[in-house]
Amino acid sequence: MTTNSNESQSAIIPELNEGSHSHSAANLLTSQKALRAVITSSIILFVGSILQFIVVLMSGSVSLLSDTIHNFSDAATAIPLSFAFIIGRKKPSEKFNYGYGKMEDHASVIILLFMISSAIYATYISIKRFYNPSPVEHVGIVIIAALIGFIINEGAAIFRIRVGKQIHSEALITDGKHARMDGFTSLAVIFAAIGSMLGYPESDSVIGIIISIVIFHSVWESAKEVYTRMLDGVNPEIISQLKNVVKTISGVEEISETRARWVGHKLMAEVNVAVNPHLTVEKGHEIALNIDRELKKQLSFISMVVVHIDPLHTSGERHHHGA
Repeated sequence: MTTNSNESQSAIIPELNEGSHSHSAANLLTSQKALRAVITSSIILFVGSILQFIVVLMSGSVSLLSDTIHNFSDAATAIPLSFAFIIGRKKPSEKFNYGYGKMEDHASVIILLFMISSAIYATYISIKRFYNPSPVEHVGIVIIAALIGFIINEGAAIFRIRVGKQIHSEALITDGKHARMDGFTSLAVIFAAIGSMLGYPESDSVIGIIISIVIFHSVWESAKEVYTRMLDGVNPEIISQLKNVVKTISGVEEISETRARWVGHKLMAEVNVAVNPHLTVEKGHEIALNIDRELKKQLSFISMVVVHIDPLHTSGERHHHGA
């Protein structure tokens, strides 16, 4: 007996219809929250980048230029992220049965490309300046611009990561980490400016190169998370949570298989459980509904649960195939 926890159950048991509608409203709310986080933080980053660029023109600091380029790229990530969250709100269709949540994974890849491109360009500018060093002008203004860059980026990072964790969006978390690395690189610009002021003009380009290395490291760490999701990987702790919840449901004798996959910031789960073989179909269906309700109650990021009911002693996928 296989039970899909969404539309099929709502059609069978009328009282579930209200829960189905509230769940759709919750999905819409998380998308709206994500969009607000992206747009608000990106506007702030864009304004900060313009101010930094003005200081770059005044001072000629390549380390600040590297930081400014990275901040511009961070603000530009609002485009793929907003697109992903808007498309992700569309209802599933006959062709895309699981909806469009995977657009968030593709947006994450675009963000990584933004990060790589900005790091490559910053490295090129810094190496070029290393062989042709020149002192940084208006050091005081450069330091102020770097501090502003740090504050703006850290604010955007906190905002995006917090909302990303709330709605379980790896794309938004990745973008938040991107902004946080920008904040640290902004602080590095201060050391470059001070070094140039003390008579070491090459320190500006050295800091620019270090910033690029930090960005490349951030790309590598973020890429591991992004591609784990793209390959339908989940944290083993989530599987353990699923099993622990299912074990508490009355009537469940055994858990055979448990699977889960992320579709954007929502999790889709499949569980195969064994029950007393003498139960009626109606009773088995009731157990499946209880599993569905309890999982969604305790793990708010779950959007769909598929429950397969088997009789005890013949439970598991090995019993579902022919001889």
